[in-house]
Amino acid sequence: MAIRAGLVRRFLSTSIFSSQSTAAAATATATATATNANANANNPPPVPSTTLFVSGLSKRTTTENLHEAFSKFGEVVHARVVTDRASGFSKGFGFVRYATLEEAEKGMTGMDAQFLDGWVIFAEYARPKPTP
Repeated sequence: MAIRAGLVRRFLSTSIFSSQSTAAAATATATATATNANANANNPPPVPSTTLFVSGLSKRTTTENLHEAFSKFGEVVHARVVTDRASGFSKGFGFVRYATLEEAEKGMTGMDAQFLDGWVIFAEYARPKPTP
């Protein structure tokens, strides 16, 4: 009777050898933490601006929905959901520009980690485009 290799690996990973995989997972976690620390050192937090970057949008979210949701916190000058050219659906992110920094801060704190069209969205200050 032949045994598939995947079943043998699964059996071995759940038996006495599981302590070795735990050590490997701990090493991987430590490496990822160190990598994130280096990335944060090279990538400083965004400077406050009147434009917010909004991520986690549903594919069905429209510019009008985004504008309406963020207008509760101040005067929205411009809102845009970035869409895929072929399908016309949202790519999952967009931008909202407020009239003042105070309104942008209210919008960011008010809508960060909130639901919009059934999805949890995240808002942060937009970073300027890097120059080529």
